[in-house]
Amino acid sequence: MKIGILTSSRADYGIYLPLLQKLKCDSFFEMEIIAFGTHLSKNHGYTLTDIKKDNYSVIHTISSLISNDDEPSIVTSYGLTVLKFADFWQNNKYDLVFCLGDRFEMSAAVQAGIPFGVKFAHLHGGETTLGAIDNVYRHQITLASSLHFTATEVFKEKVANLIGASNGIFSVGSLSLNNIKDFTPIEKNIFYEKFSIPQDEFALVTFHPETMSLQDNVQYADEMKKALLKISEKVFVIITMPNADTQGSVYREVIEELKKEFSDRFLLIENFGKLNYFSAMYYSKILLGNTSSGILEAASFGKYVVNVGDRQKGRMQSNNIFNCEFEQNAIVSAVDKTINSGEFKGENIYYKDKVADNIIKIVKELL
Repeated sequence: MKIGILTSSRADYGIYLPLLQKLKCDSFFEMEIIAFGTHLSKNHGYTLTDIKKDNYSVIHTISSLISNDDEPSIVTSYGLTVLKFADFWQNNKYDLVFCLGDRFEMSAAVQAGIPFGVKFAHLHGGETTLGAIDNVYRHQITLASSLHFTATEVFKEKVANLIGASNGIFSVGSLSLNNIKDFTPIEKNIFYEKFSIPQDEFALVTFHPETMSLQDNVQYADEMKKALLKISEKVFVIITMPNADTQGSVYREVIEELKKEFSDRFLLIENFGKLNYFSAMYYSKILLGNTSSGILEAASFGKYVVNVGDRQKGRMQSNNIFNCEFEQNAIVSAVDKTINSGEFKGENIYYKDKVADNIIKIVKELL
């Protein structure tokens, strides 16, 4: 069976990895990677290098992002992605193509496949993020897909309501948590030395723009900066840089200013990679920001999370989440409360066992 894997960013590639490792070793499948989006952007770490290190037999690359991230530029990138994938789908045929999440680039690649009858399998459909335009892209991808692998039963029901049918929808859990109970972090001293982290507690921080509130992002980035400056007086701060969202550069510039002005308090990481990122999460004191990994994964590491603003609004949460508004005092107060909460010992609502194995089993049975 010929399988295509659409991957447009470091985020979805890290989630895919457990599935990719099993597909690569299963002679039933002929797997090809289709890398595009920020994987080919030097401004975002050129993560195609990481994909190549994993030694896949076939890696297709499609470059379509332009460097600017204002609204017209995002639309232009979307259009270019559609055009380039029109050629790609015409010349490359698959029995099934996996797509994941809610990125605009992913939506464009999938929409281009509709006239060609490409059979898509969508992971992480049915979720809700009211503070991000990704909510629309996610539903577009769902409507264009034939198979659906959701993270919870609630999301399975949402997908069924969206497509008007219940066939082909499977609640398997979050793929990024596959075998998470067996995860072993990089040895602490090695990890700290590798990234020049002070031998002290640190907060792991990721902020993305609020793409449903574009008029507010300059103010939000300023509130973030003032809050991080105060937080850095109490704990070292490791920041993973924003993705290629609309107005992501607004946050990126502010973060770089912080590093330039207070270099001893901040570490900026363009691309950790999954093992390093999970190790950072394992050793962190808390997580802070508005990224999905805080919602989906942190509970499995016993971490509390300060979730800021509305980007993740509507997404189901485990009991490790402290929500606060995008305002410096609210952020600092929530961080203070979270730091003193110790280790989270509750369940992760996104966890199910053997996610990758179950996806492969379902695909083999159906196709």
